[in-house]
Amino acid sequence: MNLSLLGLLGLLAAVGGWRCSRRPRPIIRRLVFLLIHCVYRLRLRGRQVIPVRGAALVVCNHVSFMDALVLGGASPRPLRFLMDRPIYESPWLNWLFRLVGAIPVDADRRDPGSVRRALDEISHALRNGEVVMLFPEGRLTPDGEIHAFRRGIELILARDPVPVIPAGLAGLWGSWASHHGGPALTKWPRRLRPRVALHFGEPIPPRLARRDRLEARVRALKADAEPWTCARTAAPPLQRR
Repeated sequence: MNLSLLGLLGLLAAVGGWRCSRRPRPIIRRLVFLLIHCVYRLRLRGRQVIPVRGAALVVCNHVSFMDALVLGGASPRPLRFLMDRPIYESPWLNWLFRLVGAIPVDADRRDPGSVRRALDEISHALRNGEVVMLFPEGRLTPDGEIHAFRRGIELILARDPVPVIPAGLAGLWGSWASHHGGPALTKWPRRLRPRVALHFGEPIPPRLARRDRLEARVRALKADAEPWTCARTAAPPLQRR
């Protein structure tokens, strides 16, 4: 009986490994979701607006180095996302970033042609019907507020006019992965399972997706998400709507 059970477990592990090797991104997305749910008390709203199939662009405010994991785990579909090349080339994590299809980008003054190559990769992903996520501020917020969106969104939509899904993230400012109280990742975590809320908004057609309109919508979604992260009364930590 024990040998049969071990054999069954071995077979399941082999099948799981084979599936992960053939389609790693959905498996990794589920694992990331479980990890994020263990680290944070997570409230999600509007996940259903991400299309079941077809290309889309997700834009969100940038609070901490955990943002991409929260969005990637919360999305019902795997997300391609932009990230700074120095982080992408980390010797410890580069294999993972390659596996999930992260798109590295650097300033043209440091790597001429980097922005163009990143735009080409985004265009290729969108034309293949994938969902791409980016932080239009282009950097972590230094003060917890949303800063002006950069023109990269317009460059992307000029090439590939796809629906844009705004998202507002709250609850991560003040965490060890944000710039609150000093550079990110240089402090010890202060709270166990803090409340984090992520609200998605209705898709905006590409012809209406101007920078100012997207920025205003993300601000509104963040403002809508913030009260729950500050509340002390008990509430269901996870809502799927």
